[in-house]
Amino acid sequence: MDTNEKVIKSKWDAKLIALVGLMAAVTCVLGPLSIPLPVSPVPISLTNFAVYLAIYVLGTKKGTLSYLIYLLIGLVGIPVFSAFTGGPGKLLGPTGGYLIGFIFMALICGVFIDKWQGKRYMHFIGMVLGTAVCYLFGTAWLAFQAKMTFQAALAAGVIPFIPGDLVKIIIAMLIGPEIRKRLRAAGLV
Repeated sequence: MDTNEKVIKSKWDAKLIALVGLMAAVTCVLGPLSIPLPVSPVPISLTNFAVYLAIYVLGTKKGTLSYLIYLLIGLVGIPVFSAFTGGPGKLLGPTGGYLIGFIFMALICGVFIDKWQGKRYMHFIGMVLGTAVCYLFGTAWLAFQAKMTFQAALAAGVIPFIPGDLVKIIIAMLIGPEIRKRLRAAGLV
């Protein structure tokens, strides 16, 4: 590899690092924005929307990496989780299962989006499936943490969120591919 190839490769790496960092930052901005619900210890959050966008923009691996960076930022205590909270206590609290579930959601959504590029119905299926897996992790942890039955945790931590999450999926499906297309045209991805 000659010097010019090394420079080009390092610039490409810098672009990817910047994009991963940017999507982690987008998640840090959207994640704390939340609306508490009186019927649930789980607030409405935009974290899953940010993850959907990161997957569209970066693909499976880099999109998941951007979420992991966000998770680590929150775990060290920076208030990037819902309601401007942070620290390991949030992960161990009632909503911690959802925070872990987002990792698997990103992976599942990413596989469907990457494998079936241009097939929006497959993207929708993947996003719904990934969200369902996130719900499963979150519901199991909520039931354990709040000493609820699984059904009660499902009623508190999933059912009220399904309509809003479907809207987030549809919005991500509308704008995500367009953002990716523009980033490709600019030579950034």
